[in-house]
Amino acid sequence: MSLNFLPAVKPSAIALGTAFNHGIELAVMTPLFGQTYQRAKQANTKEEFIRSKEASSAAVAWGTSLVGSALQSYGVGALINATGTLSYKGAAYLGALIFAATSAPSYLSQLFAEKRPVDTVAVAATAKILETVGLSLFLTWWGTRTNPLD
Repeated sequence: MSLNFLPAVKPSAIALGTAFNHGIELAVMTPLFGQTYQRAKQANTKEEFIRSKEASSAAVAWGTSLVGSALQSYGVGALINATGTLSYKGAAYLGALIFAATSAPSYLSQLFAEKRPVDTVAVAATAKILETVGLSLFLTWWGTRTNPLD
């Protein structure tokens, strides 16, 4: 199987985009890690904590967030390259389209159908806007093309 059909994205853009997105994800997951830290302080031994449910759920959340951030960084970088986006305005539009296509419907459903609290939905939506619009602006600033002369 050949991967030649996938657009090339500068590896440093993927790495920095992963760090950018992962930082946002960790800020959203802070309550989970706070509970895990409290459990670690209460554990009698290191082995008891490692076997705990909190430790395993925190490790899974951290790992999936990291992998998801890397995939999202590649995907946004590939879209920037494939669409030929060079300006910050174009990057903001691209990020907004990604947000509208992937996340906006679920937030509208949470607000109007599920009647979730507005502040809870607003925090999640803000984080997702930073992950889409913010990431596309950040990657445009850094540069995603492996050979800018192409």
